[in-house]
Amino acid sequence: MISLPDTIEEIISGCEVCYVGMVDPEHKPYTLPFNFGYADETVYLHSAPTGRKIEVLRNNPNVCIAFSTAHELYKQSEQVACSYGMKYKSVLISGKVEFVEDFDEKVRILNIIMRQYTQRDDFNYNAPAVKNVAVMKVRAVKTEAKAFGY
Repeated sequence: MISLPDTIEEIISGCEVCYVGMVDPEHKPYTLPFNFGYADETVYLHSAPTGRKIEVLRNNPNVCIAFSTAHELYKQSEQVACSYGMKYKSVLISGKVEFVEDFDEKVRILNIIMRQYTQRDDFNYNAPAVKNVAVMKVRAVKTEAKAFGY
């Protein structure tokens, strides 16, 4: 297990997407990939403002978010299938989705998300675009991290 915040942030920043696991009204699991941002032990997400995922999250805001990176196949013997394995680094964050409605807070969060992919957080947004996007935050209630093979 990994517990150092800097190591956890390093793993998360190395990911291109995260996978958000949720439970639909029929108590069935529903998992989707998301672009994301991360700062101060909080995951930031954005989405179209309507659709199944929004309905599911509004009905039950409890989520588990998975991050996984640094995948590398290794083997001890080319001829022995059971000697193969996969190196990885992963983080799981559990928490509750909170929908953000405040315009300025949405802009701040959208810039955190953009920083994940561009290393910039100084973008400009027009009002209709900000009003027509769902912005969410998930404060980490529980964080687990693990690395295998490193």
